Amino acid sequence: MSCCGTPPTLDEMDEVSRLVSGKLAAFLRTLRDASFAVGSREGQDAAALLAEGYGEKPGLLRSAFKHLFSARKADWEKFDGIFDAFWLGRRVRARVATSGAPANANNPATKGIAQDKAQQGAGSTLDQAATDDDAGQHERSGEGRAEGASRAETIAETDFRKLSDPAEIAEAHAVAARLARVMRTRLTRRDLARRRGYRLDLRRTIHRNISHGGVPISLVMRRRKEKPLRLVILLDASGSMSMYTGAFLRFIHGVLDEFREAEAFLFHTRLAHVSDAMKERDAQRALDRLSMLAQGAGGGTRIGESLAAFNRWHAARVIHSRTCVMIVSDGYETGDAALLGREMKALARRCRRIVWLNPMMGWDGYAPEAAGMKAALPHVDMLAPAHTLKSLAALEPYLAKL
Repeated sequence: MSCCGTPPTLDEMDEVSRLVSGKLAAFLRTLRDASFAVGSREGQDAAALLAEGYGEKPGLLRSAFKHLFSARKADWEKFDGIFDAFWLGRRVRARVATSGAPANANNPATKGIAQDKAQQGAGSTLDQAATDDDAGQHERSGEGRAEGASRAETIAETDFRKLSDPAEIAEAHAVAARLARVMRTRLTRRDLARRRGYRLDLRRTIHRNISHGGVPISLVMRRRKEKPLRLVILLDASGSMSMYTGAFLRFIHGVLDEFREAEAFLFHTRLAHVSDAMKERDAQRALDRLSMLAQGAGGGTRIGESLAAFNRWHAARVIHSRTCVMIVSDGYETGDAALLGREMKALARRCRRIVWLNPMMGWDGYAPEAAGMKAALPHVDMLAPAHTLKSLAALEPYLAKL
C-alpha cells in the first residue's frame, strides 16, 4: 500500500481493478439468481459506470444500476433491497409505492390506455423520481428514504389547485421536473430495446465470415431504423387554467430539457412558440423568459384559432410520423367550437396520436360537456386527467407504446 500522498503503483491499480471486477461479477450473478435479465452488454455498461466514478456515491450508483438492470416492474420493486444488501450490507424498508386510480377512472371519455397498467407505471415512475431526489442530495438511512417517498406520494395525489403552502408548491414543481427526467430515461431505454435488431442479416453475415471459411462466427443483425418519439406540447395558459399552469410549466421544462425531440407552445387568445425559452437549463430563468413571451395569458381561450395558427405555421416543421401531440386544456372555448373541430381533424391527419389532458377530469361529477371539448373528442386518441403528479406519471405506459 502506498504512503499518503504517493500515487498508487501499477500493481496496486491492477489489484483494485481485479477487486472491483470480482465484486461486480458477483453482483451480476446475484441479479441473475433473482431472475433479472442480465447479459454481457449490461455487464459492460455497469463496468463503464464504475469506471466513470459512479461508485464513489452509493445513491448515485444505485440509481444508475437500477435504470440499467431493471427491465420489468418486478425488477424495479426488488432492486433496492438487493443493491443495499449486496453493496452496503444492510436491509432497507420497502419503498412506499403510489397506488389507486385517479378520480373518475371509469369515465367513458377516457380511452386508449388500460387503467391498471397506467397505475403501475405511475407508481413506479413517481417512486423512481423520489429515489433520484434522495440520491442527488445525500445518502440517507432506509427510514429517511421511505419518509421521502411517502411525502412524495402525498403530494403526487394532491390536486394542484389544493396546494397552497409555498413549500409544497415548490416541491410539487420539483417533483414534476424530476418526473419528466425519469420518464424520458425509461422511455429512451424501452425505445432502444424495441429498436435493437434481432433479425439475422444473412447476406452480411456470410460476407463478414468469408475469412473463416463461411462459418458464421460473427453474426450481423438487422436494425430497424425508426424515427425517435417526438412530443409536441400545447399548454392552455388561460385564466381558467391558472391553478395548474405552474406545475405544468415545470413538467414541460423537464421534458424539453431531456427530450431532444420535443417542442412546446402556449396558447390563450393566441399561440406562442416557447421551446427556446423552456430549454434554458435554469428553470427560473426559463419561466422569466416565458413570461415575456406569454403576453395576454390569464385571459380567455381561443383554442380553435390557436390550433389553426399551429397547423398553418408550425405543424409541417415539428410533426413527423412518430409525433405525439399533447394538448393540456380544460376545453373551455370562447371562440368558434366548429373551427376547433376542423383544426383537430386536420391535426389528427398529421400526427400519430393526440393526447388531451384535462385537469377537470379529476373533479367529482365532471363530464366533458363544454362545446370545445365535445368538438375535440372525436379526434382525440386519449383523454386523461392531469390534475395531479400521479396522473402525469400514468402517461408513461401509453407513450412507451408509440
